[in-house]
Amino acid sequence: MMDDKKQRFSNQQLADIFNLIADLLEIKGEIIFKTLAYRKAADSLANLSRPAYDIWKEGKLTDIPGVGKAINDKIGELFTTGKLAYLERLENEVPISLIDLLKIPGVGKKKVALFWKELGITTLEELKQAASQGKLSSIPGMGAKSEQKIIAGIEALSRRTGRTQLGKAWMFAQEISNQLRSIPDVVAVEPAGSLRRMRETVGDLDLLAAAKDSTQIMGAFTNRPDIVDVLGKGETKSSVEFENGFRAQLWVHPPERFGTALQYATGSKDHNVRLRELAISQGLSLSEHAFTRQDGTEILCAREENVYRTLGIPWIPPELREDHGEIQAALEGKLPHLIEISDILAELHSHSTWSDGKATIKEMAVAAIVRGYQILAITDHSKSLGIAGGLSEADLKKQRCEIDTIQQELGNSIILLQGAEVEIRADGTLDFPDEVLADLDIVIASLHTSLRQPREQITQRLIKAIYNPHVDIIGHPTGRKILERNPADLDMEQVLRAAAKTNTALEINAHPSRLDLNDINARRAIELGVLLSINTDAHAPEDLDMLRFGVATARRGWIESQNVINTWKPNKLIQWLKTHKGQ
Repeated sequence: MMDDKKQRFSNQQLADIFNLIADLLEIKGEIIFKTLAYRKAADSLANLSRPAYDIWKEGKLTDIPGVGKAINDKIGELFTTGKLAYLERLENEVPISLIDLLKIPGVGKKKVALFWKELGITTLEELKQAASQGKLSSIPGMGAKSEQKIIAGIEALSRRTGRTQLGKAWMFAQEISNQLRSIPDVVAVEPAGSLRRMRETVGDLDLLAAAKDSTQIMGAFTNRPDIVDVLGKGETKSSVEFENGFRAQLWVHPPERFGTALQYATGSKDHNVRLRELAISQGLSLSEHAFTRQDGTEILCAREENVYRTLGIPWIPPELREDHGEIQAALEGKLPHLIEISDILAELHSHSTWSDGKATIKEMAVAAIVRGYQILAITDHSKSLGIAGGLSEADLKKQRCEIDTIQQELGNSIILLQGAEVEIRADGTLDFPDEVLADLDIVIASLHTSLRQPREQITQRLIKAIYNPHVDIIGHPTGRKILERNPADLDMEQVLRAAAKTNTALEINAHPSRLDLNDINARRAIELGVLLSINTDAHAPEDLDMLRFGVATARRGWIESQNVINTWKPNKLIQWLKTHKGQ
């Protein structure tokens, strides 16, 4: 028996295991329904709001969609032994190195199976060598051009960075889209896929365009000077690779069919499956091109809203399209009224040159006014975070004088609050004594150090801060950095329940490297009655523009404006801060 720590596979680790099983089964040639069952279980596990380990201990794993008895037993085996005999047998039957071949663009599981079964190829190097020697031509559908594409694809893998943070992908996709929109006769250009759904990481960029003639837009797309390789070019689809490592696909559809095309390309796959099931129940079939009636006639949708209207349901925002109950909610008229960027009236987490910010308090205040904020909280770091130039108690008094002076200069154009982002020390105590915290307008408590403490210890450390009566908000609660640093091993259920009990707000940090709370935990927070605060953690004026990513994360978590304290009118928010401090 393994020790308790090693038994606790994370939800994502479990999802990765079952996705791996599905890949190996598909390469092996198992029936599609079997592989889909594992993928459905993987998706459900990855999107749980609670640790699967805790649910397993309660004996309720089979309550999770897609987790039947067989998968329940496999999860139990993983938790009790740390390994899975079924996967080990499967890896003995199907070489695990074949999974690497699936990373090559255009190479699916059926081709990988043929390379393996027909030619004995099991590695990327073996495949590259076989393609270079023209040995793949014996495989159905393979020729010289296909071999060259595979060689180019393998070489490109070494240059690729894989998935990237949402912010970087969004900025680059906007640049390309704006360029393509400027082309004459182009009706529309929209990013699709996981980017349009605003997932926290993005792989390839999918772009959809509406135009009657694709010649000009395809030419502009494939002739950009920052392209290192044109992977494919046609009338309706082109694929390219850029110097920055991104790959992008552009599809061009007739304007009258753009709505169905955009809906299809946005996904997710599971959401689309549900829509097609709904269409079938109404005697229709739905493809990326159109609805088709039983008599063969088509219903064309130039706008995406028409796709949903044809099915008798309201348009579903892209951020919700993950098959997490959104279609049933639409059918019942229970879709949430999702928060909008325009709902945010206050920035409650920002830094200045008093700590590690790049702008003065006045520069940050002016930038906030320009963006329509009614309140700005200056929350520089506390003293123990030396790397960030944290403030001492004496510094806070001097800073208060500066804030008061700037407030007089700016008048009633904005309300400035003095706060602090106070470090939660390794023992759970805070960096400032209670009498100092009591004098601040707002207090954010955050974890920055000792993030690898054992689960029980770091959970209790955060809960201790939540119970401090002077703490208003917990900043970026798990401390993660997307694609850089894993989140702290917190028992989020305990954390959320403590926040609900103390009326302490939890932050959705809008910085694309954080997006913390994530959408799953944010949705669970609302279920438990926890208040949220969406902040940019701005260290410079331009950082305030990152708000869109925090709002998108909240929208993915089904969050409405009333759940977020910085959507409140200034009087209500300031009164809440005073009440929260017991003033």
